[in-house]
Amino acid sequence: MEKQSKIYVAGHRGLVGSAIWKKLEEKGYTHLVGRTHHELDLLDGDAVKHFFDEVQPEYVFLAAAYVGGIVANNTYRADFIYRNLEIQNHVIGESFRHNVKKLLFLGSTCIYPKEAPQPMSEETLLTSPLEYTNEPYAIAKIAGLKMCESFNIQYGTNYIAVMPTNLYGPNDNFDLEKSHVLPAMIRKIHLGKCLMTNNWDGLRRDLDRRPIENISGKSPKKEILGILEKYGIFIDKVMLWGTGKPMREFLWSEEMADACVFIMENVDFPDLAKGKTEIRNCHINIGTGKEISIYNLSQLIKKTIGYEGSIVFDPSKPDGTMRKLTDVSKLHALGWRHNIEIEEGVEKIYAWYVGNQSIF
Repeated sequence: MEKQSKIYVAGHRGLVGSAIWKKLEEKGYTHLVGRTHHELDLLDGDAVKHFFDEVQPEYVFLAAAYVGGIVANNTYRADFIYRNLEIQNHVIGESFRHNVKKLLFLGSTCIYPKEAPQPMSEETLLTSPLEYTNEPYAIAKIAGLKMCESFNIQYGTNYIAVMPTNLYGPNDNFDLEKSHVLPAMIRKIHLGKCLMTNNWDGLRRDLDRRPIENISGKSPKKEILGILEKYGIFIDKVMLWGTGKPMREFLWSEEMADACVFIMENVDFPDLAKGKTEIRNCHINIGTGKEISIYNLSQLIKKTIGYEGSIVFDPSKPDGTMRKLTDVSKLHALGWRHNIEIEEGVEKIYAWYVGNQSIF
């Protein structure tokens, strides 16, 4: 990529896309293109075609996706497979028709089998069944990966798929129903602290910024207490799903963005396919190669926030996959490694969260 190249970041307002946008700006790229969902609905194929006709991007980061945590994935199964397939089909298809020089497709490590050997290498893809709770989303991401791979094989395009581990960072989704585990835990424990210390100004600011099921900071106290209890937030305790035993790997989103830009600048598909008799599994895991239990993560967040109540796990709720540690040896061999460890990252994301409580 040249510094003046026209680069389209699909999903530039989300956790992943905003981090990539920021990294590109920091590195001196001057011709970035983004569209909000209101400006361009990626589920609308005609609208996407018109956008590519008009803008003619040279490079594409496909970071737009319909995402969520275990509850959302298991509840909105049709939405997760349909919407993600539509977004991918439209953006990758138009990138091909408009001769985009290079595309980076962002998937997820949930593409790997539930019982994949740990750590999970790229070679374990499609070797056994997926985790049930997020199977529709995983299948959509596998389809996107295979679409990139297939266009490269048949047409000689340069589309690279990367599979980031669990991400967290600025502009994360803190919706208690649809967010991933770390931001959901941050918010629940923060609200628990506000409730325990009778900090109703803090509670109302939080709910004004991010209403829960239409309950805002302006709602009656009784309604606020009711919605908090529904999501496991009580005066003296916070309840979390599962046993706390699953192990998870977490990567600071801005480091993921650094890895993505590094790959776009330095790696081409032929580099990844070289020496393969059957060209498959050319995608790249992006992660830390380190893991922490959900229980220990909850204790780290509790300590960081200064919450003095109890953390209680509900074993009647699903744990999901017990381990999801990525093998990042391919990424290391390409020349990239992470720097921010989970302890520093939790401090950074909580500082960002409490610093963004005002309504805008």
